[in-house]
Amino acid sequence: MVVALIIACEVGFWVLLALGLAARYLLKWRRTSVFLLLCEPVLELVLFAVTAIDLRNGAEPGWEHGLAALYIGYTVAYGHYTIRWLDGHAAHRLAGGPPPPKAPRYGKARARHEGRLFARTLLGAAVALALLQGAVWYVGDGDVSSLRAFQWVAIRVAAIHGLVALGYLIWPKKDPAGTAAATPEAAKEKEGARR
Repeated sequence: MVVALIIACEVGFWVLLALGLAARYLLKWRRTSVFLLLCEPVLELVLFAVTAIDLRNGAEPGWEHGLAALYIGYTVAYGHYTIRWLDGHAAHRLAGGPPPPKAPRYGKARARHEGRLFARTLLGAAVALALLQGAVWYVGDGDVSSLRAFQWVAIRVAAIHGLVALGYLIWPKKDPAGTAAATPEAAKEKEGARR
């Protein structure tokens, strides 16, 4: 049941997002779009509640409970970021807005961008770890090995992303000669380096 709900939440996320953006940019129903986009967190609350009820009713803690915690952590950390990113693209394509800024590709600007993404991954991992630890305490003396295994998954994901972000900081990708800067931030850095 929990796995089906995780899939339903993911599908629901994209359906609500599509409906919200369509209401905003195609139908010009701003209030309706805000309402639809604000329904996104309700999906995670439902998943959290159903997972807790499942454990309370005596379900053996399994991988599906760990996956639910990771999913909730991911959506807490990256949900708003994804919505904002897609909103920028929808505004550009459907409403004639300016093109959304691209992620920097080179130098310190790219390292800062990767650092911000890593901070989101840390937030997602922290949320997942807290939910999993809460589930471990909630279950008590039962077999919690699958929950502990998913705690290590969250830690490993954060560590790998941290190494990637550190790699961009230590070995920044150099801007190839003769190409324009990818972002205004990178252009300012490039101009400052010339002075």
